[in-house]
Amino acid sequence: MSTQTPQADGHSTVISYDNHLMTESAQTPASWLRRALVAPFTKRARAEVGYAVTSFLLAVAAVAFIVPMLENGIFWAVSTTPVRKLGTAARFLARAQLGEDIPAPPPLRPVSYVKVATPDTAPAASLAKAVAAAGGKAREWETKPGLTTSYLPPSQVADLAAAAGVAFTAVVPRNELANYFGTRIRDSAGWRARAYFLVKLPLAALAMTVIAIRWAGGLFLLAFPAWRALGLQGFGGLGADNSLAAVLLGLLLLFSAPWATHALTRADLWLMRGLLVGPASSTERIQVLERSRARVVDDSAARLRGIERDLHDGTQAQLVAVAMKLGLARDKLYDARGIDLARITQLVEDAHRGALEAIADLRTLARGIHPPVLDNGLADALATLADRSAVPVELITDIQERPSAAIETIAYFSAAELLANVARHSGARRATLEAVHVPGLLRVRVTDDGAGGAKPTQNGGLRGLAERVRTVDGRIEISSPPGGPTTVTVELPSHA
Repeated sequence: MSTQTPQADGHSTVISYDNHLMTESAQTPASWLRRALVAPFTKRARAEVGYAVTSFLLAVAAVAFIVPMLENGIFWAVSTTPVRKLGTAARFLARAQLGEDIPAPPPLRPVSYVKVATPDTAPAASLAKAVAAAGGKAREWETKPGLTTSYLPPSQVADLAAAAGVAFTAVVPRNELANYFGTRIRDSAGWRARAYFLVKLPLAALAMTVIAIRWAGGLFLLAFPAWRALGLQGFGGLGADNSLAAVLLGLLLLFSAPWATHALTRADLWLMRGLLVGPASSTERIQVLERSRARVVDDSAARLRGIERDLHDGTQAQLVAVAMKLGLARDKLYDARGIDLARITQLVEDAHRGALEAIADLRTLARGIHPPVLDNGLADALATLADRSAVPVELITDIQERPSAAIETIAYFSAAELLANVARHSGARRATLEAVHVPGLLRVRVTDDGAGGAKPTQNGGLRGLAERVRTVDGRIEISSPPGGPTTVTVELPSHA
């Protein structure tokens, strides 16, 4: 086992090739060079090249459709649904070719314009506040008392008015055609999809340029001696010095190509998450928090049941046995037939042994609640895990600032679970445990050279780990093709 702790300014970009997520600052020079040399030949590099080509074609088709549709409001409305489908196609390509799951945007939200006439302006102002509190929008009329609401059905508007004690003279919904055009013209997801493709096209064109110059150009220059030997037009008269220079330039272009392609792919995925998904509404955020809270409650209840079971079936049974043996020893001391010293000694020794076992079980149970080794920090705790692993583990840590106690505990148990899976299921000869902390994020990654094929299953360890990580808004990423290697990355916020 070896430990490397880079300096605080040594952080850098996380780069994914095949099934290795590489933190450049967290690698030894030899490891970095080895991965750089194999990068052009990995499945991940090929997938990113394929994605660059197909997404470029999609971007060209999308922009060719979107630009003419920007003519007027009718075209905006008509094109909203097709533009959303183009966004769906872009997310499909990312999932099918890169394994990146981009969440879908919320569905179309009907505008549902409703006109509400009121006797005077005061009821209109009260109803406008009630509509806004219910998640709708309201605009008061300027020339007469009343307002126009949107995003709430007429029945709900009438109920809000009645609940607020607002007097109204009429509730008139707009016609369906106005609602149809209003819903699609004001659809924010559709406009974000248009913006994505308009920004995506130059990015995709740059990716195609990288493919043409670095990938294709590098391969062409590597084969320069062959062109020269074949005497093709323009190559036969060049000397050996030119061939060597061409080959060296080809190597430089080819081995730098995956890094450039990857950087552009990550930029595209960042755009997709920012534009094709868009910011979550307050209602969606509340639903996410409710689900997270439910998972926390369920996880806490399961842990309490486990602790109760361990105490009842283990420690309590041992303490009962201790009490029984001590009771028998006491009875032997007061036996009228005489004192059996050998038997009493045996009972006391058995009780003493049982008490020691109960203490050991209690200590183990306490470590399961909060490992004492975390008192010295996560880096030392992970070093202990790596040292105790049945599979040789290389430990790489870069934790300059301690996360909160809850995050450290989750990170520790995540690493323990992943290393246990490596020892039990992977058949690996060695593993790497990395823990890197950057502002706002703690990343724990376990990589092994085993058989691969790891995936979350019902009631399995990885599924439980994913649920535990999500309780603090963390995420887990699993890359484990058949034949390996396997990389599991857990990302947690610095503070719960």
